[in-house]
Amino acid sequence: MKLNNVDMGKAGAFVEEVMKDKTKAFKEKKILGTWNFTEGKPQFTATLEHPNGSTTVEADGPPFLGGSGIKPDPVQYCLFGLAACYAQTFASVAAEKGIELKSLKVAAENKVNLTKALGIGNDPIVERAKLTVDVSCGAEEAVIHEIESLARERCPGVYCLTNPIKLDIEVLKR
Repeated sequence: MKLNNVDMGKAGAFVEEVMKDKTKAFKEKKILGTWNFTEGKPQFTATLEHPNGSTTVEADGPPFLGGSGIKPDPVQYCLFGLAACYAQTFASVAAEKGIELKSLKVAAENKVNLTKALGIGNDPIVERAKLTVDVSCGAEEAVIHEIESLARERCPGVYCLTNPIKLDIEVLKR
């Protein structure tokens, strides 16, 4: 059965699988992108593999940072990832609770201070991010708040923003 475009059978089966073997909960994600040196082309391209194929995404810096502005910039992709992850988590939690959503829109925004990125300041690059959730459903306000709270708690994108994550960088010189 699908509810809120979430296949509850598959999701439930995965929960059961993880309950039997917690190692099944670990999933690796990886992308490989390439910087493009050709003028007039997007600066960065990556092909994202997924279970039913692949999708090529391209990013380009804004003109004020030396890009052409012909594709979304990397920060927009970060915000897209956050909004998409939170929306998926919110819709899934609502489905778990048997709440049918009529509509769900998630806006993600931040304000970027580029002085540090430009090497001329030391202020935080991003001080905060904001998600605005516009949801329509028949649930009581208290249930919506419970769904929001659980989505905030469970969303991997929210976790990445709100918890320090060790970052390893390895540079391979060819």
